[in-house]
Amino acid sequence: MTLRILATGGTFDKHYDEINGKLTFGESHLPALLARCRLTVDVALEQLPLMDSLDMVDADRERILASCTAAAEKAIVIIHGTDTMPQTATVLGPAQLGKTIVLTGAMIPYEIANSDAMFNLGFASAVAQTLPAGVYVAMNGKIFAWDNVQKNKAAGVFQPL
Repeated sequence: MTLRILATGGTFDKHYDEINGKLTFGESHLPALLARCRLTVDVALEQLPLMDSLDMVDADRERILASCTAAAEKAIVIIHGTDTMPQTATVLGPAQLGKTIVLTGAMIPYEIANSDAMFNLGFASAVAQTLPAGVYVAMNGKIFAWDNVQKNKAAGVFQPL
């Protein structure tokens, strides 16, 4: 089995710009992170334009859908910004691609101490290999169906609708 990982950006892949004090995008952290995780499953990494999910438009979500549709792999993990993850899931879910697609992200960027990025990647990678075909959101140890998830911004967690 090969696991496809789509990198789309989000907080997960942001870099801290020490001079300007801002979070920005540079090169994806995923190649280094995958080596550090020591995954033993074969991984096909595909990097789409990295962006904050608040900046995503319909065309970006259609690009993600096209990548999932074209993928030969039956297990796909999408690294995505948390703010609009449910909106992307609502594009993928109805497509019924016959694949297990798991969206995940991070509340704290990978390169910042105490990030949840590595855990969420590992968790999503595991459930993408074991859940039946469908679209899911996997965040901080919980799994949600694509049509029953929302981000509770005040609490900083995902929860059912």
